[in-house]
Amino acid sequence: MATKLYVGGLSYSTTQDALQAAFAQAGNVTSATIIMDRMSGRSKGFGFVEMATEEEAQAAIAMFNGKELDGRSLTVNEARPLDPRAPRTGGFSR
Repeated sequence: MATKLYVGGLSYSTTQDALQAAFAQAGNVTSATIIMDRMSGRSKGFGFVEMATEEEAQAAIAMFNGKELDGRSLTVNEARPLDPRAPRTGGFSR
């Protein structure tokens, strides 16, 4: 079972390839994604890395949480599932 990690505090210049290469030091990386702003196309400063095993995920947390990557201190922890949100209401209706 793969484990998804939240990676916060990324530099705006960090690429998905650089993120994947860095986390590959801790084990097999299944995927690495940096979340981008739709309007500007620029990084939002956080992303997700999916590791192949729970052990590799824990090793990545121990190796990178609080450490520096591209001049920024990272926050790395296990990603929480997205909570369901209430439907949007309000606004203009006729």
